[in-house]
Amino acid sequence: MSVKIVIGHRLGKGQAVADGVRAAGAEPVLIPGPGADMKVGDVMAAEGAALGISFCGSGGAGAVTAKAKYGHDIEFGMRTAQAGVTAVEQGRTVLGFGFLDSEELGYAVTEALLRKLGESA
Repeated sequence: MSVKIVIGHRLGKGQAVADGVRAAGAEPVLIPGPGADMKVGDVMAAEGAALGISFCGSGGAGAVTAKAKYGHDIEFGMRTAQAGVTAVEQGRTVLGFGFLDSEELGYAVTEALLRKLGESA
């Protein structure tokens, strides 16, 4: 069974992060279309995903929605890959970022998650 990470970007982007997730050994689930950040919690529930990554200007709307609807432990307002790694290490399941669609972010967060889950990257 592969580890799934859901990616939702307010402007319908997120492909670079998905490439990083895939390169690190997990399965990215990229939500298509504008407003995708607001669907992260719903898609995580449908896919049985271990982690959700939400991107919007403030870095919080999709993460807060996932917490309100599904009770996810969240960290939001992040602007760096290292902040995401720290949040995963602290047990957060939904990460909220500003517009930071980078392969480095996807790779780093996935490696941290796989370490946390006891799997090799």
